[in-house]
Amino acid sequence: MLSLTGLGGLAGRDSTLKAVTGTGDPEDVRRRQLLTTLRIALLPYLARDGVPQGLKVDVELGPTAGASAGRRDPWNSWVFSIRGSGSMNGEESNKERQISAELGADRITPNWKTTFGLEIDQETEEFDLDEDEPVKVQRRERDFSWLIVKALGEHWSAGARGEVRSSTFDNTKLRIAAAPAIEFNVFPYSTYQRRQLRAQYALGVQRQKYFEETLFGKLDETLPAHELSVTYNQRERWGSVEGRVEWFQYLQDLSKSRLETNGEVSWRILRGLSVSADASASRQRDQISLRRRGATPEEILLRLRELQSGYEYDVSLSLTYTFGSIFSSIVNPRFGQ
Repeated sequence: MLSLTGLGGLAGRDSTLKAVTGTGDPEDVRRRQLLTTLRIALLPYLARDGVPQGLKVDVELGPTAGASAGRRDPWNSWVFSIRGSGSMNGEESNKERQISAELGADRITPNWKTTFGLEIDQETEEFDLDEDEPVKVQRRERDFSWLIVKALGEHWSAGARGEVRSSTFDNTKLRIAAAPAIEFNVFPYSTYQRRQLRAQYALGVQRQKYFEETLFGKLDETLPAHELSVTYNQRERWGSVEGRVEWFQYLQDLSKSRLETNGEVSWRILRGLSVSADASASRQRDQISLRRRGATPEEILLRLRELQSGYEYDVSLSLTYTFGSIFSSIVNPRFGQ
């Protein structure tokens, strides 16, 4: 999507054009299509007071030009992705193996957004401590998530999200969660490239089973919960600013809650050169899956399990230089994904 904003004598003459490419097209094809779209978008500005003398426009239609509008999409707008990776490294006293896989299915249109994702991660480490048997530790993560969103005009959206998850790190043998949600955007969704101010509320339920007994003496439980978030995003010539505040709370015990906030400011110094500051913090009172037994030194040092913590924070500063052509295929900003 390419948006042009008129300035000075061209104030008020804004336009938006879409560069259409295939999902599997190489980066060079995308750059060329974006360049063609930019040339077409600039023509009305050049011809505002009449066609400039010497201006020459060459039009060449490809073999598929004009055919896409009447051509049936055999995939019905679905896009699928598959990723897999594996690694192995070691030394005389230590060996490590890691396997991960991701599957994704997305169907995004101006009125609907449907996404499904599956992630699998498994890591195994062996330590030779001069004992009879080497020490072997494993970390396993399985996560299936889904999101369905329906547009309700330029300011409202309704949808639902959920997940099925298992993790040895946070003592979750099985979590099944689902929550319908409603979202309001103060600004029209069609102006998402310039600014957004979205408020979202979700109310749902979680069914959880644990590997070990928790601090609260539970091996399984059903938990109603709700979540409220506010997200602000703005892009200007000088850079961009983003901020988000999220409040999560279990309804069976209102003291079990979590407050998260994060923000980022990016300032454009020169063309292509920008500096960014990013900060996040959270107040945690919702660690219901913590194991009752104490953590061993190995579990702490190797981060094999979640530890009790009342807060988290992160601060970073970065310098970025960008050149070349940037292509974005985002067509639906609803629910922030």
